[in-house]
Amino acid sequence: MTLSEVPFSVGELLFIGGYLLSLLGIGWLGMRARTENSLRDFYLGGRGIGFLVLLMTLYATQYSGNTLFGFTGKTYRIGFRWAVCIHFMTAIVVFYLLFAPKLYRVARQHRFITPADYIQHRFGSRGLSLMATGIMVIGLANYLLAQLMAMGRALEGFTPQEREWSYIIGVMVLAAIIVVYETLGGFRAVAWTDLIQGGVLIIGFAVLVFLLFDHFGSLDAATRKLMTIAPEKVAPPNTKQACEWVSWIFLVGIGGALYPQAIQRIYAAKSATSLRKSLAIMAFLPLTTTLIAVIFGVVAAANPSSVTGEGDEVLALVCREIQQQSPVGRWLVVVLFAGILAALMSTADSVLLCISSMLTKDVYAVIYPNAQQQQLTRFGKICSWVLILLAVGLAIALREVTLVKLLKIKFELLLQLAPAFFIGIHWRGLQARPVTVGLMLGVVVAVALTLTGHNQLFGVHAGLYGLVVNLAAAVGGSLVFAELGRKGQLTGTSLEQ
Repeated sequence: MTLSEVPFSVGELLFIGGYLLSLLGIGWLGMRARTENSLRDFYLGGRGIGFLVLLMTLYATQYSGNTLFGFTGKTYRIGFRWAVCIHFMTAIVVFYLLFAPKLYRVARQHRFITPADYIQHRFGSRGLSLMATGIMVIGLANYLLAQLMAMGRALEGFTPQEREWSYIIGVMVLAAIIVVYETLGGFRAVAWTDLIQGGVLIIGFAVLVFLLFDHFGSLDAATRKLMTIAPEKVAPPNTKQACEWVSWIFLVGIGGALYPQAIQRIYAAKSATSLRKSLAIMAFLPLTTTLIAVIFGVVAAANPSSVTGEGDEVLALVCREIQQQSPVGRWLVVVLFAGILAALMSTADSVLLCISSMLTKDVYAVIYPNAQQQQLTRFGKICSWVLILLAVGLAIALREVTLVKLLKIKFELLLQLAPAFFIGIHWRGLQARPVTVGLMLGVVVAVALTLTGHNQLFGVHAGLYGLVVNLAAAVGGSLVFAELGRKGQLTGTSLEQ
């Protein structure tokens, strides 16, 4: 691929490259700012992060390649029905509020580092905590793969003459930058880059949506076009589609609130006040990204002669169309494109950091309990390099898989952790053995339905069926055990009398 095939000038490419390389500088600053060579310092930033950095790192991690490319592509394919993504991204914050404040207090008291630290503390079961770690690692590995694929798609749409090579180069180069600055600065580097990237995305998208309307016409005009050329994309949902809408809200709302990297950000908050304010503002941020992704998808679907994509590269193609219209649009797209790449990288590095923390703290440290903090930190960095190499290979091999398909897979699994976190944090009567059995049954049901081609039944996702079975086993089993224990105590009391 030569520079002449890229729709950016040499100066614009140097700007994008300089912006991305500056992330390495932030990684170096993060390394210089560390106070000790410990797991807590490397994975949580030591004493915690304040309101603004916490808000932006939650934002940049929450809105990733799935939002920017997957949601635009999905809207392009099915139309206004995908407006459900606005609701389920808001639902994530609602579900956060059900457990995050109390979890924060417990985490600060007991100095948790990974989500499994809470599981181990709450239930006292090594088997349950290892099982939860396995589910989270599998789900996050899927998420990491999705981010790397989105990076490739970003370059793929901007260089249509050499799509395959653009995709491969994009994945490899950006992944290399990620693993270097994450290894240098740990959580601090990730959070500080999120602060910059989140701001670029919010401002850039707000301006870009006006350029979109200026070039393609209003949302009303796009809707009228769709009513003529693709009326199914503006039609109201039928009964099954309405069930699917509700199913998506619960699937992503619960699963997104249980992102392990988001749970670690709850741990990393400097104060309860910072956490509460961040979550309050997060409830409105879907309007700055998810809504705009839907608008882009609708406008692209209404202009098939100008936007000829078929999948997740639609956003890049729309930006390329705007880029060619004016110097202002061109430079805005250049800045936004750099911000999009950085945001994808930000989510990927958060996921990578979280996986390595769990493999180090919840697996390696259990096998080698006498390992020193320096040794554990070094092992975590090695994990990051091995994981990124595997993920790059898979991202290249699975180039044709859509991002929304990957989105669903991870949520089907993370959903099964809901009883342990949502109920266990509030109800002391929830017991380890029923939770373990429920977790296993929920995963088996969700995976079995998915593998047999029934990832949705009557519009409801397989993971939700698994969650119903999971809840029945966890809550019902705990109640039965409590009743048996109460009767046993009564019997023992009567015998003593």
